[in-house]
Amino acid sequence: MHNTDFDAVVVGSGPNGLAAAITLQQAGLSVLVLEGKPEIGGGLRSAELTLPGFMHDTCSAIHPLAVNSPFFRTLPLDTFGLEYIEPPIAAAHPFDDGTAAILTRSMDETARSLGPDEKTYRNLFKPLIDQWPRIDFDVLGPLTFPKHPLDFAQFGLKALPPVTWLAKLFETPQAKGLLAGMAAHSIQPLSNFTTSAIAIVLMTAAHVRGWPLPKGGSQQISRSLAAYFTSLGGKIETNFYVSSLAQLPSSKAVLFDITPKQLLQIAGHRFSPLYRWQLNRYRYGMGVFKVDWALDGPIPFTAESCQQAGTVHLGNTLEEIADSELRASKGQHPEKPYVLLAQQSLFDVTRAPAGKQTAWAYCHIPNGSTVDMTNAIENQIERFAPGFRDRILARHTMNPAQMEAHNPNYIGGDINGGIIDIGQLFTRPALRWSPYRTSEKGLYICSSSTPPGGGVHGMCGHHAALRALKDVFTR
Repeated sequence: MHNTDFDAVVVGSGPNGLAAAITLQQAGLSVLVLEGKPEIGGGLRSAELTLPGFMHDTCSAIHPLAVNSPFFRTLPLDTFGLEYIEPPIAAAHPFDDGTAAILTRSMDETARSLGPDEKTYRNLFKPLIDQWPRIDFDVLGPLTFPKHPLDFAQFGLKALPPVTWLAKLFETPQAKGLLAGMAAHSIQPLSNFTTSAIAIVLMTAAHVRGWPLPKGGSQQISRSLAAYFTSLGGKIETNFYVSSLAQLPSSKAVLFDITPKQLLQIAGHRFSPLYRWQLNRYRYGMGVFKVDWALDGPIPFTAESCQQAGTVHLGNTLEEIADSELRASKGQHPEKPYVLLAQQSLFDVTRAPAGKQTAWAYCHIPNGSTVDMTNAIENQIERFAPGFRDRILARHTMNPAQMEAHNPNYIGGDINGGIIDIGQLFTRPALRWSPYRTSEKGLYICSSSTPPGGGVHGMCGHHAALRALKDVFTR
């Protein structure tokens, strides 16, 4: 199989697997990455899903956490073909009255757009923007004693409450709705503790470095990471699906960019009864139903600002979004689901033929559901963009089961690698001194099922690799 022994093997080539591999290779080790699919990337892949010439992102699309990642920022990815495009408006949130709240790179512009809530917005986000460079590594990592405890504590006080509480600071439906749309990225009921965290992290990230999209598709991020890794001497093998430890070449450490369910299947017999018990109790969250469209022109949003936004959150008011997310978490399929929509081709001409456009959207539904939500999603778009359906040339859909088939880490369509509620925020995937260690020496987990969780930032892999460097290689 492999004639060469390696210092470390990384199973899985998503952003966390590649980040782990790069961190280890940078330390002078010999590293092999094994990927079960024909292409690397995990959620960072793109394909012509609808018609020839229309390039769609198969999972992640807009990347505020990638450009704000303390690890990715240290890498010369631009020299390996990665180019980001930043839309004029990071995110827009339309309402039934034809208005829309906006999130832009400028904190001042965003605050002014919220009218009576301008001062409240400034008071909330100005300190966070100032503190972010001092706390980003700790926020995007395991629970440890922070380098700047006062700044981190101030962040924690804002991040810990449910977003339904945080929203009470604001007066207008526009500000409340904008906040709710951001918090709903957490894929859990908005009344849960820590739902404020994802909202303030995403909004702060927009003001610090924007919400860009990669030119040519999200696959360009994984390709640039892989190119940098191999330039350091690392090795990648695709079409190698790991189902047992016996398949792996000899190494001192193995890092798994997979979820607890798969880890148990591969290495469960080597784990202690307590660790096995903890992994078996690990909880997965809601699934997603995703649609990609090839369009004959731009989406005709009523609110003009939506036509300048890379991301559009469709859910109307905080109350409506909260109801949609609560219903989905209880096993129901909302008639008016909260929809996350991206329109990359408006800003990246490589995504569609001249004069045509692409669109990408998903909603949250019960884990493992096979219910077709196409009509419900398109109704929500049509609600805020009358005439949208007339522009559809072709569509491609993926339900939660198909999402898992595309990427085995998406258990039941859960794109976050497990629910990130208060019960699993600091204990992903088990309660241990280091969340990246398993109970078996030399075996580590480095996926989004570890802190800080989902998103394209590579920090789960980076932190896991740092742990392995200390434990196994004394570096």
